[in-house]
Amino acid sequence: MDNIMDTISVYLVDMEVIIRLAIAMVLGLVLGMERELKRKPAGLKTSLVITLASCLLTIVSNHSAYEFPKVSGIVMDPMRLAAQIVTGVGFLGAGVILKRNHDMISGLTTAAMVWVASAIGIAVGAGFIGEAIIAVVFLFISIKLIPAIIWRIGPKSLHQKEMLIELVVERSTNMTGIIKELQERNIMIKNVRVKDLQAEETYQLDIQARVNDKTYATDVYMDSKKMSNVISAKVESF
Repeated sequence: MDNIMDTISVYLVDMEVIIRLAIAMVLGLVLGMERELKRKPAGLKTSLVITLASCLLTIVSNHSAYEFPKVSGIVMDPMRLAAQIVTGVGFLGAGVILKRNHDMISGLTTAAMVWVASAIGIAVGAGFIGEAIIAVVFLFISIKLIPAIIWRIGPKSLHQKEMLIELVVERSTNMTGIIKELQERNIMIKNVRVKDLQAEETYQLDIQARVNDKTYATDVYMDSKKMSNVISAKVESF
C-alpha cells in the first residue's frame, strides 16, 4: 500500500505531466479559436475541455498500465481507456451536426474538429508531442491554405454557393416559366419541389439552387418578388 501511495505522490508532481497538459491546452486553444471565430457551436471552451480531458485520460491510462502492475501484478492495456475517448467524443460530434430544411447538412467540419481535438489530446498524453504539433500545423494547412489555393485555381463551380428559394405563386402561374426566368438570371437550379397550399389556392415552389458566391440573397429576393404571379418569396443563402 505504501508503495502505491509513493508512486501516486511522485506522479502527481511529475513536471512532464504538467507540460503535456499545458501543451494539450495550447493546441486545444489553437483548434478552438478557429471554430470560435466562425461562431460555431463547438468553439474555444469545447476544444480546450476535450483536448485537456483526452490528454489527462491518456496519461492516466498509460501510467496505470506501466506503473501499477509493478505493485499489484495486474497487467493492463495502456490504451484501453484512451480508446474509449474516441467513442465518447463521437457523441459530442454528432450533437453539432445539424440537418436543415431541404436536406441541407451543416456542422460536419465542426464535428471533425471535435474529433481531431480528442486525437491531439491523446497524442500529447501518450508522449507524441512533436507529432501532435505537426498534426495541428497540417490541419490548418488543410482547412485554410489548401482550400484557398484550390478556390483560386480550381473550377468555376467552387465559386458558387447554395441558395434556397421559396416562392408562393398563384394557381394560374406557369411554373416552368418561373424556373426558366431564374435560370436566365444565372441561377443554377438543382432541385425543385412543388406543393399545394389549399387554404390560399396557391402553389409553393421550393427551389434548391447554386449561384455565384458574390450574389446577394437580397438581390435574388427582390428579383423573385418582381416576377409575375409571385405572391411572396423567401430566400436563404448558405
